[in-house]
Amino acid sequence: MVLLDILGQKWTLRILWELSAGCVSFRQLRDMCDDVSPTLLNNRLKQLRDLRFVALEDCGYRLTGQGEDLVEQFARLDRWAQDWSQTIE
Repeated sequence: MVLLDILGQKWTLRILWELSAGCVSFRQLRDMCDDVSPTLLNNRLKQLRDLRFVALEDCGYRLTGQGEDLVEQFARLDRWAQDWSQTIE
């Protein structure tokens, strides 16, 4: 339930999705997230770092192995949802 609570917070999934492209600076990530407030972005990144989904390195923020695995699970869910949506149209 902790995971679902965190993932359900505004901007969390978007941050994870944007980080799936690779390591980015805070400013780049903020731009990629349509100028989310810096305070909110900092809070989400702290939560994601505490959960070990995101790491801060010299290049900026990046997904950890766990974070990459999580994003892949959502990619699978997205593929399933696309297939499913075609069955109800």
